[in-house]
Amino acid sequence: MFEKNLEIGYLLDFYGDVLSERKRTVLDYYYNDDLSLAEIAEEIGISRQGVRELIKKAGEELTFYEEKLGLAKRFQQAQEQAEHLISLMEQSGVAGEVRDAARELLETVGG
Repeated sequence: MFEKNLEIGYLLDFYGDVLSERKRTVLDYYYNDDLSLAEIAEEIGISRQGVRELIKKAGEELTFYEEKLGLAKRFQQAQEQAEHLISLMEQSGVAGEVRDAARELLETVGG
């Protein structure tokens, strides 16, 4: 059985624009719209096996980019550090304006 790797869906957010339109569309249907392989196959006019192969190849491509560039990992680390800083500010009673600005920044970048 073909298992859905949710990390690929996360990497799609970072590197999706470098994929071909076809690969990006298939991954978007699969991970974001939660369509089945059969539904995607019908939508784009290829076989179910063809969809599976596209998902596999696109996933390998996204993983390659992450191994080389590490954008998703660095983003996640920055997000965790920002959350930690906000927690420290709350514990130490840092002025509300500074704390609120840090929270707003974290929300802006997807936290």
